[in-house]
Amino acid sequence: MIPEFIGRLPVIATVTPLDRAALMQILTEPKNALVKQYQRMFELDGFELEFDKDALEAIADKAIDRETGARGLRAIMEEILGPVMFDIPGSEVQGIVKITKAVVVDGVEPQTVPFKNVRQEKSA
Repeated sequence: MIPEFIGRLPVIATVTPLDRAALMQILTEPKNALVKQYQRMFELDGFELEFDKDALEAIADKAIDRETGARGLRAIMEEILGPVMFDIPGSEVQGIVKITKAVVVDGVEPQTVPFKNVRQEKSA
């Protein structure tokens, strides 16, 4: 960095990169966690949004690979969920949208299980 610039900063702090566990906590644990925000957005359209643990780990790994830390999590979530969020408002069948590792890593389309099928499985 430029010495003149450094001299203007009263405190210099170093930051260590976040690991997978920390990114997973950021995704899921806070009151306004990203996963909870997206689940709420899907609820507004009558859908439930579920993430496999492997999918959340893959999202954290993508953020680590990109070296974006927690700031990159939202962009990764948008890449994964953007197309689905575009399609569901016009959908006639509501249900559970399941995000798996394959969706995150390979770009496979998320599976949507209609609520009717979920209720039948539970009663059987």
